[in-house]
Amino acid sequence: MNKKFFYFLLILSMIFWGASWINVKILTEYINEYEVIFLRLGLSVITMIPILLYLKLDFKINLKAIFLITLASLSLILYSIFFFIGVEHGTAGLGGALVTTLIPINTFVILALLYKKTISLKHSFALTLGAFGVLTMLNIWQFDINEIFSTQNIYFLIASLLWPMLTIISSKSTNTNPLVFTFYLYLISTLIVYVFFIDIQIIEKSFSFNWIFWVNIFSLSVLATTFATSIYFIGIEKLGTKKVSSFIFLVPVSALVLSALFLGEKISFNTLLGTVCTITAIYILNDLKPKYLFGK
Repeated sequence: MNKKFFYFLLILSMIFWGASWINVKILTEYINEYEVIFLRLGLSVITMIPILLYLKLDFKINLKAIFLITLASLSLILYSIFFFIGVEHGTAGLGGALVTTLIPINTFVILALLYKKTISLKHSFALTLGAFGVLTMLNIWQFDINEIFSTQNIYFLIASLLWPMLTIISSKSTNTNPLVFTFYLYLISTLIVYVFFIDIQIIEKSFSFNWIFWVNIFSLSVLATTFATSIYFIGIEKLGTKKVSSFIFLVPVSALVLSALFLGEKISFNTLLGTVCTITAIYILNDLKPKYLFGK
């Protein structure tokens, strides 16, 4: 595949990830958090099968992978619940900016603590800058306790801690292809939610919804989950982690822009400033070179 075309697909993937926050905000008007998880991941499982067959990937997994996938599924379900409730009570733009920038920062801190690594002066500065950015997005400088500890902010912060747990658990499965691991992750998550939280009538009920529902559930499941995740993992294999990871910076930006375009949400100065600070912090933490940002 042409490298420039693949960069284009990566950019599209990041935009779809950013759009997922807008999709969920719209879907809160139709279904609850468990139904969103069930339909999103269930449709993703179905649409991932042809991709795995086309890539001729082995579906076989060992007992260790099954155990890790089950733990990761619980983290994914909890993350999705807090993601949904946060967006339901707050704005998609703030959630997309706050959570997606805080996740890599939290991951760095958690890994440093787990492996007892010394944090360098440069990385300490990055973490301080990231903390400033997060606090700015939370409007802490207004010193309004009710706003700082609002429902959406609490849920967004919890979600930003759950995804690093999912990432760390997934990284332990070194003998399983990432796409295959993701397929089983979605499959087991769907089954858990179905068994404990879902009334099967949701499938019948969903057919009574209008086209707005179906456009958003399609975007959330097929575009943001199946397509974007597949392109991301294929990109890591073809281009390397550093190059592909740099595209993540497009997610909070696209979430903010799309929420303004489709939901009429205002992009506050604090959210914009906080996003710039946290993106800069992630840039420093990952030691990314400027050329990676432009796909050169």
